[in-house]
Amino acid sequence: MNAFPPERIVCLTEETVETLCLLGEEDRIVGVSGYAVRPKQVRKEKPRVAAFTSADIPKILALEPDLVLTFSDLQADIAATLLREGVAVMGYNQRDIAGILAMIRHLGAMVGQGRRAGFLADQYEQRLAEAAAKTEGRPRPCVYFEEWDEPMITAIGWVSELIGIAGGQEAFSEIAGKAKALDRIVTYEQVIAAAPDVILASWCGKKVRPEKIAARPGWDAIPAVRNGRIHEIKSPLILQPGPAALTDGLDAILAALSSRTIEA
Repeated sequence: MNAFPPERIVCLTEETVETLCLLGEEDRIVGVSGYAVRPKQVRKEKPRVAAFTSADIPKILALEPDLVLTFSDLQADIAATLLREGVAVMGYNQRDIAGILAMIRHLGAMVGQGRRAGFLADQYEQRLAEAAAKTEGRPRPCVYFEEWDEPMITAIGWVSELIGIAGGQEAFSEIAGKAKALDRIVTYEQVIAAAPDVILASWCGKKVRPEKIAARPGWDAIPAVRNGRIHEIKSPLILQPGPAALTDGLDAILAALSSRTIEA
């Protein structure tokens, strides 16, 4: 029978690692994703057992977890394999800010820290509300967010919402709610037509090249390119639907919207 609260947890994405650590429950974590970098010590202290769409199943099983935390349909096959091995799996699928806050509260409840998780989520909600209030009534620059470059994939739900909270208008907010990345592909021509004032980019796993973005055919007509307002936001800060996005991720967007210098 699986323990409750679970005593041996494997986290296959970064945001659940950070959440458990913020709740003071890092000792329950026995394995992590290779992408987990928050807090920094997890890379040294916890065995790495997975990438994102692949996992070392024998290594996970050897850790004897009583709970494995997964994220999205992209880890569905991993989850199914573990379930067939008799491992308890919780699959999260948060795609917006409300979902992130719900994940924090739910995970906290599962490890016996419901009250502390509720307090943490309430703090984030208050911080977001305060940030939004500071930008209310100001001109809202159009912002194109690029999650990937080939093909060009634009902002997912929580990123689009954070851009709005930071005082911007996300260029393709009408498709931000699409769960699948392939449903958020945009073309050169669509971005040119949107005429963003600011371009934010976060290419998971590789460094953003602002000069390559600026050199795309026809993009010299885009205000963000003409004015040198192309900024990288590191993927661990913004592409993980958890505490990082609501704190350092939001701060990075706020800094980019207030800056007028191109980043090399």
